[in-house]
Amino acid sequence: MNKMTVKDVKDWKGKRVLVRCDFNVPMKDGVITDENRIMGALPTIKYLMQQGAKVILCSHMGKPHSIFSEEVKLNKKDKAKVEKGETTAEAIIEKAKKDEPKKLTLAPVAKRLNELLGGKVTFASDVVGPDAQAKVAACKEGECVLLENLRFHWEEEKKDLEFCKKLASFCDIYVNDAFGTAHRSHASTAAIVEYGLVKTAVCGFLIEKELTVMADSLEHPVRPFVAILGGAKVADKLGVISNLLEKCDTLIIGGGMAYTFLKAQGYEVGTSLVDDEKLEYCKEMLAKAKASGKELLLPIDTVITKNFPDPIDAPIEIATVPSTAIPADMMGLDIGEKTRALYAEKVKTAKTVIWNGPMGVFENPTLAAGTIAVAQALADAEGATTIVGGGDSAAACTQLGFADKITHISTGGGASLELFEGKVLPGIACLNDK
Repeated sequence: MNKMTVKDVKDWKGKRVLVRCDFNVPMKDGVITDENRIMGALPTIKYLMQQGAKVILCSHMGKPHSIFSEEVKLNKKDKAKVEKGETTAEAIIEKAKKDEPKKLTLAPVAKRLNELLGGKVTFASDVVGPDAQAKVAACKEGECVLLENLRFHWEEEKKDLEFCKKLASFCDIYVNDAFGTAHRSHASTAAIVEYGLVKTAVCGFLIEKELTVMADSLEHPVRPFVAILGGAKVADKLGVISNLLEKCDTLIIGGGMAYTFLKAQGYEVGTSLVDDEKLEYCKEMLAKAKASGKELLLPIDTVITKNFPDPIDAPIEIATVPSTAIPADMMGLDIGEKTRALYAEKVKTAKTVIWNGPMGVFENPTLAAGTIAVAQALADAEGATTIVGGGDSAAACTQLGFADKITHISTGGGASLELFEGKVLPGIACLNDK
């Protein structure tokens, strides 16, 4: 890893430090339901406080309708409601103006941080406004200020220069410790450095760990190197599949995208999810694997059902058939028992394993067996470096109690996928080189 970290800065005392965190935590009725992201940020925050820095924390929360600007954007769900005539854009915005400041405020995060950091955290009720300016000015050495939700400003995602200048005016040094947003080129994740507004920009301990474990394992894996990809669509992982085929020894495919690969081989896949536009791409990847002597494994048996469960966790009747014999009126929604055993055996022989994407509709208890089997295989892989690339796979490992048996569970689903794809992440690229 060639980027500077907080340890590379020799004197923090009295310095104002803007730390980009990922406090986009799940909440229900104003109560935080999963504190993992907060806990992940603590080592960097504590270190800076102990070094005598004045720590200014910033983060986004959810996806507001950019409610404090003329640049209002509707999300997909709301656009669909407007198109169906169920409501108007104006009505949605009016409701958002009332609800979102309460629903998407970082105030509960500030309260929890204050409990964890000995009462040394204050909360600014705005981002770059009068309250933030006053709180930052009053911040003493070894104390913190948490700014309100960055995305209450449309300028955050648009990389607005004036907004960047206001953020940059709060700090002498910038620290990025939000790996989950490192693939985004926003004001707080990259632009304040890219515009030359902050000269010293380094990563925190969380990003350092992500880069050290994940990037190093991808570039210099101990072999055999096994990569496991799941999830619904091939389109979501085009670059990832191609890049991993060049790096790994075995690529295991599961989840909904397996059926596009099976159909590309000429098999009947019934009513299973298929990315018809990507059939040729799948054929190319199968040929690429063969030509390069790489193993590409697809499910040999499949758990099928008549209809997709509605609601998603509803009880359903299932059967298991060979993947080459899915009935025309049935759909595959998980890998079968023989495939679970095959994939687990392959993981057992590996020295490096990375996994991104569930093997089936794991939200349904009846269709979770494939995902559980892969998580168990990683947990049992003694002596191997095991990496789970965020998102649903990370949630599954945590829910199943396997988190402490995995070498590294990434804090960023989208960011880890782009890392697997070999892309440059703006939130990393902008940081100072060692």
